[in-house]
Amino acid sequence: MRVADLDLKELLELNPHGGMVHFAGQRALIFDAVAHGLLRKELIDSFGERVARGILSRYGYIHGRRLAETMKNKYKWDSDEEWQKAGARIFALQGLFMLDPDGPIAFGSEGGTWLVSYEAEQHVLLKGRSDNSVCWTLSGLISGYLSFTSGKHMYALEDKCTGKGDSVCHVIIKSEEEWGDEAGGELAVFKRGGIDEALRDVTTTLKQTESELREKTRKLALIAKIEEDPADLLARSPEMRKLMELAKTIAAIDSTVLITGESGSGKERVARFVHDNSAHASGPFIAVNCGAITETLLESELFGHARGAFTGATTDRPGLFEAANGGTLFMDEVGEISLPMQVKLLRALQEREVRRVGENKSRRINVRIVSATNKSLKTEVAEKRFREDLYYRLNVVELAVPALRNRREDILPLARLLLAEAATQMKRSVDGLSAEAADQLIGYAWPGNVRELANAMERAVAVAKTNRVDVLDLPPEVRLVMPLVSNKGVPRFLKDVEKDCILGALEKTQGNRVEAAELMGMGVATLYRKLKLYKLDKVNV
Repeated sequence: MRVADLDLKELLELNPHGGMVHFAGQRALIFDAVAHGLLRKELIDSFGERVARGILSRYGYIHGRRLAETMKNKYKWDSDEEWQKAGARIFALQGLFMLDPDGPIAFGSEGGTWLVSYEAEQHVLLKGRSDNSVCWTLSGLISGYLSFTSGKHMYALEDKCTGKGDSVCHVIIKSEEEWGDEAGGELAVFKRGGIDEALRDVTTTLKQTESELREKTRKLALIAKIEEDPADLLARSPEMRKLMELAKTIAAIDSTVLITGESGSGKERVARFVHDNSAHASGPFIAVNCGAITETLLESELFGHARGAFTGATTDRPGLFEAANGGTLFMDEVGEISLPMQVKLLRALQEREVRRVGENKSRRINVRIVSATNKSLKTEVAEKRFREDLYYRLNVVELAVPALRNRREDILPLARLLLAEAATQMKRSVDGLSAEAADQLIGYAWPGNVRELANAMERAVAVAKTNRVDVLDLPPEVRLVMPLVSNKGVPRFLKDVEKDCILGALEKTQGNRVEAAELMGMGVATLYRKLKLYKLDKVNV
């Protein structure tokens, strides 16, 4: 077999009835290029370019080595040179790029050039033109393929890329020895160790950012003229003050804590407060949303896995229990864990040890467990969806976070803090609430709790026309509420209630005054007179 004889029709095998696709004799998957681009964007946005490049380059490198091995086993090549040359041709047949028609069909010591890179195309589409080369996966593919065929570590680094404005993509290909110090630390992206180092840097940066955010919150509290709160929870209501006193007491006791409350009520903040006031404060605080991870992945995430435990497990990997050693593991949405996984979790909590997936060896752990749920675990136990023994293991101490509507004294301090934060982020000089807007905030039920309040303040800052948030700047569902009691606890004036009623009716009828009058049971002439009286005749709803 020669590289010139490769034909896509022979490499690609389709089974229209069974839904299986094979390429070069191996099962293959067909993914949309944009989906790959969106994954790339998620990696960059979540972890930064350095980590994203490391993950995609390493993925490409492994894929390239695997393909080289497959091609060697499938075909009898005229020579090792033909087998080595086949790599670029195969990648082009897979649609990853187009070979330069005026250049060689193979990549080797002279480097390689390609056109219409799917990777550069997606990067420019989703992230814009880059200052650096962006064909990370493709460079990894070439590196992995040539490393396997040559029997030594070969690495391809781009010196030209259409993702940064060049007319073509070009790589320089050398062995690790030939690169020497010339590549600097660039070769680390193809190695697992390089990714681990980058992830450690991300962890360090996240801890530093968290510290900076706490300091920023304190400064925002000063801007918003709010009394400093060490818990950053602005507990003004008796309910929250009682909760925080209990949280501070149990923080010193090394026992499991279950935090209950509605979604968005601030359960993770309470968990962080417990961690910060405990003997584990110097250790890591690691949070995992159990409801967002499938059962099989959750086991690997919590307990880790051994190399070869399942497809894709190319290295040993510690789980979150081990990562949180000496600190706190916060398991959010613990009520979503499946029954089989509950058994494994119970064993880990009882024995204070974990066993990685695919291993027989147990590892001791020293971790404080704090869990949270918005479900009633007692009901889940009664209906046999949650193990009773695990429930009692998790619920040594329960902290019930009250809903925002049940602690109205906290609404305005929280709103002012969130308002100051949003104004700082948007660089807008919005620094307060009008009395009418404050009344609306207190009168609203806040089904989404603190999270909904944060969104409302962000919207208000974005649309406010002055330096103060008015009623019309609030979301429709908030401004349509008609509170009968002011923020001072006394009944509101009838004219204020009537004014709000008129605004609400106009909102519901999209400004149609005839329909609004009919909705309120008054004549149109009366409505026009009241609009003029309350100076609402020029308001656009």
